[in-house]
Amino acid sequence: METTVTNDKLVDVLNDLVRINNDRIAGYEKAVNEAELEDVDLKALFNRFADESRTYRDELSREIVSLGGTPTDETTTSGKFYRVWMDIKAAFSGKDRKAILENCEFGEDAAQEAYQTALESDATMTTDVRQLISTQKSKLKESHDAVKKYRDLHASLS
Repeated sequence: METTVTNDKLVDVLNDLVRINNDRIAGYEKAVNEAELEDVDLKALFNRFADESRTYRDELSREIVSLGGTPTDETTTSGKFYRVWMDIKAAFSGKDRKAILENCEFGEDAAQEAYQTALESDATMTTDVRQLISTQKSKLKESHDAVKKYRDLHASLS
């Protein structure tokens, strides 16, 4: 019985990370569709980030299944971690690259926070699961830094 409870807690933690990645996918897909034709660089970056989250979601989902759980297909629209991805469309309607990148950076900050929360949770996790979460968090930090670099570069050109 204890194993089931332990697994359930870890499945919940992992499903929260699946939701974050589902948010990133939806947000970046929306951003790609809303970007101006000349924003080829941003479209490529956003497509890469959506693909990155698909990979992370799939990795997390495999762990969830191995624990006897069911991976969620939901996003965090309840606002549990953040809703910034839905604001990206509003930023694009203003055609302001800086605002778009600031919103993306805010979302990446929230993803970092969600992953940190997962690592600090009291759910019992194997070394492999902890390493998976840590590795994804580290790679997401690289994405955050890329968004920040684009934002800073755009600000210096303005």
